[in-house]
Amino acid sequence: MGQSGRSRHQKRARAQARLRNLEAYAAQPHSFVFTRGSAGRSVRQLSLDVRRVMEPLTATRLQIRKKNSLKDCVAVAGPLGVTHFLILSKTETSVYFKLMRLPGGPTLTFQINKYTLVRDVVSSLRRHRMHEQQFAHPPLLVLNNFGPHGMHVKLMATMFQNLFPSINVHKVNLNTIKRCLLINYNPDSQELDFRHYSIKVVPVGASRGMKKLLQEKFPNMSRLQDISELLATGAGLSESEAEPDGEHNITELPQAIAGRGNMRAQQSAVRLTEIGPRMTLQLIKIQEGVGEGNVLFHSFVHKTEEELQAILAAKEEKLRLKAQRQDQQNQNVQRKREQRETHRKKSLAGMKRARADGDSDAEDPGVPPEAERAGQQEEEDEAEYFRQAVGEEPDEDMFPRVTKRRLHTGPPGKKQRVKERRPNRDRGQDGGRRPLKPKSRPTGVQGKQGHRGTARERSRGRPLKRRA
Repeated sequence: MGQSGRSRHQKRARAQARLRNLEAYAAQPHSFVFTRGSAGRSVRQLSLDVRRVMEPLTATRLQIRKKNSLKDCVAVAGPLGVTHFLILSKTETSVYFKLMRLPGGPTLTFQINKYTLVRDVVSSLRRHRMHEQQFAHPPLLVLNNFGPHGMHVKLMATMFQNLFPSINVHKVNLNTIKRCLLINYNPDSQELDFRHYSIKVVPVGASRGMKKLLQEKFPNMSRLQDISELLATGAGLSESEAEPDGEHNITELPQAIAGRGNMRAQQSAVRLTEIGPRMTLQLIKIQEGVGEGNVLFHSFVHKTEEELQAILAAKEEKLRLKAQRQDQQNQNVQRKREQRETHRKKSLAGMKRARADGDSDAEDPGVPPEAERAGQQEEEDEAEYFRQAVGEEPDEDMFPRVTKRRLHTGPPGKKQRVKERRPNRDRGQDGGRRPLKPKSRPTGVQGKQGHRGTARERSRGRPLKRRA
């Protein structure tokens, strides 16, 4: 039998390929899309639609609770490799959309003037084209009309480009491009048009009947005399099935694309179908940090050069004071550390000097208790030997420890009797003395006496015999 399973080289190659894929995936930008505050049902649904646009490089099942702050989200985003936050919120006047770059900013704040959900866009189409395979790869980003209109426009274009992985046009696989995200800038109204499309590539140069045969959709040919009529004129097809193509969407394919008739170096038409959502955005302001910081640009508030210089000077003064406090704290920490080290050295020097001089004022710790018990036991053995040999008790000076112990505990071998105190029968339950009974019996009360008298009277005359 041959060797079953994969070889060692195959396993190594697959492991290396898997590692390269993980590294490439980690290098791509990732995002969180969520709402903040009481956004409402429509805005929450809009956030889910935007999350659908950002797939698969986003957290699809992300859940943000009310008690979670923005700092909590930033702390979680670091270990997960998240690079962007897309936050939607709603106020009494309008709906806002924030685009944040982690971890240091900047933050772009947009006002959503108009928006349309996915379900509304799909319901307005006669034939929509949307399936799960389209969301297996990120969309193709197309920026239109982002020309030299200012630094804020250039910063917007850079932020939108960094939302998605970069594409190498010489190595890209056209089968992975199934969607298109179009962002158009209108310099007159200073608004952004956000549109999301599905991409479909179909061959051109063939009749409508041939296209139907290639798509395995066989028309009704009962009225035709010959199949050539279908291939030549496209008879029997409705006008709605014929989609007009022109020079605006016809191109030559550099590589083969999935689909019947889409061969390399052949003419094909690229068709777009909107799948939503739609948004019309207007830039409000740009900040330095994540949700806070110096305002770099504002659409409604314009400050003079003197005001900007004053704000910059105040910020520099604040940073200078902060650095001064940090330096003072570092100096205090270093001074306390040096004081502790000096005190430790002095204490060690004093201990060494006391050991060398033989300090007589030191308290004598005395004999250990184990040695004292051993010596006492030895004296007791000697005293017992003296008693057995001489027959007398030893003098107090001979064994002082044993004599001292006998004074407290008594002579050895004799148990100390503890006399228990019996309760006084003459006392009552309340602690008082009981009244004494009279010696003479009252009149009329006689004891039981036989013809021989009581037992006490009989015992007075003669002694009682003990029964055998």
